[in-house]
Amino acid sequence: MKTILYKNTKISFTDSGKGNAIVLLHGFLENKKMWKEYVDFFAEKYRVITIDLLGHGESDSLGYVHEMEENANAVNEILEHLKIEKATVLGHSMGGYVALAFAELYPKKIQKLVLLNSTSKEDSAEKKLNRTRAIKAVKQNYVGFVSLAIANLFSENNRIRLAEKIEKVKEQALKTPLQGIIASLEGMKIRKDREWLLQENRFPVLLILGKKDPVLNYEDSLYQIEDTTVELVSFEDGHMSHIENKEELKTVLADFFN
Repeated sequence: MKTILYKNTKISFTDSGKGNAIVLLHGFLENKKMWKEYVDFFAEKYRVITIDLLGHGESDSLGYVHEMEENANAVNEILEHLKIEKATVLGHSMGGYVALAFAELYPKKIQKLVLLNSTSKEDSAEKKLNRTRAIKAVKQNYVGFVSLAIANLFSENNRIRLAEKIEKVKEQALKTPLQGIIASLEGMKIRKDREWLLQENRFPVLLILGKKDPVLNYEDSLYQIEDTTVELVSFEDGHMSHIENKEELKTVLADFFN
């Protein structure tokens, strides 16, 4: 594990392997440890960077709102520190929002972009309201909120099959400090719509969706890539494709990274 200071705030990351750079960005309530198997798999051929986003894992919080742009600037600071000029950036869920913000701010640094169980669309009015409710809920019952939030990311039929894995994800999620959770919810709530980035065709984009994703409506997600060159891969499960569809995902990513 390595760290840098970004605006006097500690950001934690890992750097493994050699070759073209791949940056892996975790989602809300996750941290860089979620990528361990993927790092082991891809570091044989690539230079793989994993980063703890603001207020998650071993990275500190920076104020009370973690905007996606602020996270993207922190990611850029790490790439500058590592002297990486171009990278393929993959973001899971909230990590995808950060990846899109990074692509907007630093388009020349993006080789390819992967949105894993994520969307380029901003929050709907209803979703914004739900984020505000979530902030209230986590302040009232931190453990209850986190436990429920994690279980609800998996497709229903996987909640029993993957019970042990879900417990491990919860364990990691419960290490996320309250300030990090609230600041991230605030940041996601105000994020910009970046659908135009998928139309622009500046670099190859891969969108990976779960057909039974409890968080992102599958049909709605398809609209954002109509008449674009975005490559789509759909799995039969939920929001956690890196766990629910692990082996298929490795194959899909290996093809796309190549």
